[in-house]
Amino acid sequence: MTAELVRGQNHPLPETRLEIRVSAGHPVLAGATLGDEQGRVAGAEWIAHPGAPALPGVGVPGPAAADHRLAVDLDALPGAVHRVSVLLALTGGAARFGALAAPFVAVAGPDGTEIASYTLTGLDRESAVVALELYRRQGAWKVRAMGQGYEGGLAALLGDQGLERPADLAAAILATATPEAPDAPEADPSSTVPSRVPEPEHVPRAAPAAPPPTPVTGVGTGGPVDYSHPRRRTAPDPAPEPRQAPPVPVAGDASGWSMDERLYNQVWGMFEDLARTAAAYRSACDFAESRLDRELDETLTDYRARADGANDAARAAARARHDELVERAREVLDRDLAQLAAESEVVEPALPVAYARWDNPVWHSYRVPAEEPMAVRLGDLHLPERTDLRIPMLVRLPLERGLWVDSGRGHSEAAGLLDEVELRRLALDCAVAHAARLLAAHPAGGFTVHVVDPAGAGAAALAPLVETGAAAPPARGAAGVSAVLEQLTERVDLLQMALRGGAADALPPGLDAARQLLIVHDFPHGFDDRAVTRLRYLADEGPSVGVHLLMVAAREDAAAYGPLLDPLWRSLLRLTPVPDDHLADPWVGHAWSYEPPLLPPGSVILRQVLTQVAAARHGKQL
Repeated sequence: MTAELVRGQNHPLPETRLEIRVSAGHPVLAGATLGDEQGRVAGAEWIAHPGAPALPGVGVPGPAAADHRLAVDLDALPGAVHRVSVLLALTGGAARFGALAAPFVAVAGPDGTEIASYTLTGLDRESAVVALELYRRQGAWKVRAMGQGYEGGLAALLGDQGLERPADLAAAILATATPEAPDAPEADPSSTVPSRVPEPEHVPRAAPAAPPPTPVTGVGTGGPVDYSHPRRRTAPDPAPEPRQAPPVPVAGDASGWSMDERLYNQVWGMFEDLARTAAAYRSACDFAESRLDRELDETLTDYRARADGANDAARAAARARHDELVERAREVLDRDLAQLAAESEVVEPALPVAYARWDNPVWHSYRVPAEEPMAVRLGDLHLPERTDLRIPMLVRLPLERGLWVDSGRGHSEAAGLLDEVELRRLALDCAVAHAARLLAAHPAGGFTVHVVDPAGAGAAALAPLVETGAAAPPARGAAGVSAVLEQLTERVDLLQMALRGGAADALPPGLDAARQLLIVHDFPHGFDDRAVTRLRYLADEGPSVGVHLLMVAAREDAAAYGPLLDPLWRSLLRLTPVPDDHLADPWVGHAWSYEPPLLPPGSVILRQVLTQVAAARHGKQL
């Protein structure tokens, strides 16, 4: 399975012979530098570029193009080389990456299977960028998504790597990037014989690189724009072929050892596809708007054309080009969204219990699992481009942090339509539904739920948990709250000491081995300073030993504590009882709208599931 990297993320490399694929949508120069442990390059002879395309273990392609293939053989690198930096630089009239489609780079093995990929989003005025870094640490090689751009261009990039006279060196390299350069030798990516560096004793040949596909005309060239995402892009055919029907979606059509794992990977593949196609559409619209503004400004500066009406014609032509770009981008978006919607219609009914909505018939055949799944569904996600296309929000198990169901109004329009009492009741209903899902996802006795409700205001919403026996009656009053928090705090202390000391077998024999979830209702009412301190401790230290919080609270209610509780809120995953677009996606900059997992009106499935969970738990204890 391909690892989709974000900026700064790394991934191990299982192969030493690699092919690095670059799809930029616009002609770029592709090269590589060989550096030491600090990333410093010893000299110009350790830069692979179109004028010197082969170094020991590295072969780069020829002149600037929209697509490149770089061959790398890590075993053939000199021993002093600890880093291989893959760089991209704009040539010719292109001034900055921010005006072009985001470049896409992928690392593949010798058989063509992708190992990791990275989309270089967030670039603006930069004209050169370090896209990837292959680095050696403790004898093993990894790849890191860099995305380090330089407004000063290739000269600033080379200077940052410790090279002398970087401006002259950059100019010489860029001069070899055009096909017309007379001194630019033909690149042979399959060769690792250096042109300026003595050949080492044993230089294995790098993996042969596939010939680069036909360049795709970029945005800045004035030609047609390719709106397809690089992940889905293949080499365009020289002649157009009749349009083929889109592939028929199949549930479980993803990599994985089991059907649950394949469905999990497919769901997040749909999430990534939706994020990318929406980002491509928004980027195209932004480019169309910026180009329209620029062209309109240019018509205003040409005062000689005002008299004969040429300005009016130029403005009309500019608007027509803008409308054409937006229309074509929308056509591609609608096509991709329709394909994703068709896939969703196939995948949704096939999801297992842990991934399914509450209205899925699979819940009626629920049985307590023998082992926990990879993840649980905590809601749905969608984007404004198509609000009816919902992507399941799957959260991996065990939970890495606690949950917080926000009972405040925040900035949600839906929350503003409810009164305070109704919003708080709905928030607790959502918390109970989340707790039920976590209970249903674990084997019998593998998950224990505690509840604190100081004022007893949540008795009605908590009834399904308590009446079925899935959870003990909630602790009430200051004494009850203090007792539960003290019990869980001691548990975290014991487990941490046992793990750090390697004495897990020394734990008390009566200690519940199940993971623990504490539902905290109506915070901070009824909580003193000592209880607040323990809650912060559980939020920070509990997840590492299987103790989790599920807070039901409004952040504004805790304003009296000032900034004291800010770390508490930040450590929890915020969920809402009503639709809200509060989930930020740093990968492509989207604000995803979250839909809570509400039960169908009048449904009894929650009680049926909790009854089975409680029966299995008590049966195991007997």
